[in-house]
Amino acid sequence: MTSATVAGNGTPILVPRLTSSRGTRVLISLGLLAVVTIPLNVGSSYWLGVLNAAGVAAIAATGLNVLTGYAGQLSLGHAFFVGVGAFTGQYVGGALGLPMILWLPAAGLLAAVAGAVIAPFALRLRGPYLAIVSLSLVFIGIYAARNLGSVTGGFNGTVVTAHASLGPADFERLQITSLLFAREQGMFILIWSVLALTLLVVANVMRTRSGRAMQATRDHDIAAEVLGVRMLRTQVNAFVLASGIAGIAGGLLAANLQYIRPENFDVALSVQYLAIIVIGGLGTLSGPVLGSLFVSLVPVAVDALADSLPFMSEAGGSGLSTTDLTLILYGSLIVLFLTLEPRGLVHVIRRVRARLAGVARHKSTAAVGK
Repeated sequence: MTSATVAGNGTPILVPRLTSSRGTRVLISLGLLAVVTIPLNVGSSYWLGVLNAAGVAAIAATGLNVLTGYAGQLSLGHAFFVGVGAFTGQYVGGALGLPMILWLPAAGLLAAVAGAVIAPFALRLRGPYLAIVSLSLVFIGIYAARNLGSVTGGFNGTVVTAHASLGPADFERLQITSLLFAREQGMFILIWSVLALTLLVVANVMRTRSGRAMQATRDHDIAAEVLGVRMLRTQVNAFVLASGIAGIAGGLLAANLQYIRPENFDVALSVQYLAIIVIGGLGTLSGPVLGSLFVSLVPVAVDALADSLPFMSEAGGSGLSTTDLTLILYGSLIVLFLTLEPRGLVHVIRRVRARLAGVARHKSTAAVGK
């Protein structure tokens, strides 16, 4: 986490080190380059909208990955904290008219506070009991949002007027020199930049003592406690960090959608986040990103194939709706990946790379032998 330098008087100074290797720094540079080049080369507002939704989902799933993937605590209530962040962002940025540099951190902070209040009670339970208790948060959140009309707009929801601008940079009408970006392009740059920063923060947290304690409780909780890890405090830390990240994702989700309702943050959203981290790879940094890109294509495929599937419902008819089929596919994908490849897409890619590297080495050896 830190590197040593020497001051003028010969005293070593510890300086934070954000990356652990040169390869990581190269990947970060390429990722930041992609944040700018992709919106310049993707002209379709539809596909940019899909990528924006995937980026927001990746941020929220990164938070859930902290709790479930790194700390080993199963939660189905992640949509609650995303909703807290979304309505907080709109109230602070829209109703109060404060800039994004205030409303976006406020969204994460209030969600983290909610997580800190709930965590000591929820984390006394484990496994399916924790999942059931966390699931109840979603229903409590929807009920509260429906009855806090002055903040949330009640049953009908609210138009999001929180402005996505940072100083002179207005991401909804972004202009860099002579380049004028469409709204979807500017939001892409904002969302994926925040995602990159979130991944960087989580990567460094997991290298700290607290992060290693989370992983120790996940792998061998009793052994970790014997070795001096304070179980409840470690789990609360994970819960608060996950909730704060979810709140930031909620603020960005509200700004991206421009209209939010209490029903936007239901059980289906929690299931989607769980599907993302399971499919992408639990306890990995890139898993939520890969999983979000994969899962975001599921509703796209369902919409494209809906007219040709005989069991889909038509207007006024019986059958499955596109939402029903999407949820069924999410559940099926979770079961398939847990059964066939529990380490997710990250491990699939690693195996493919290793196999390709082996083939390349074999061809190189054969060429030398000739």
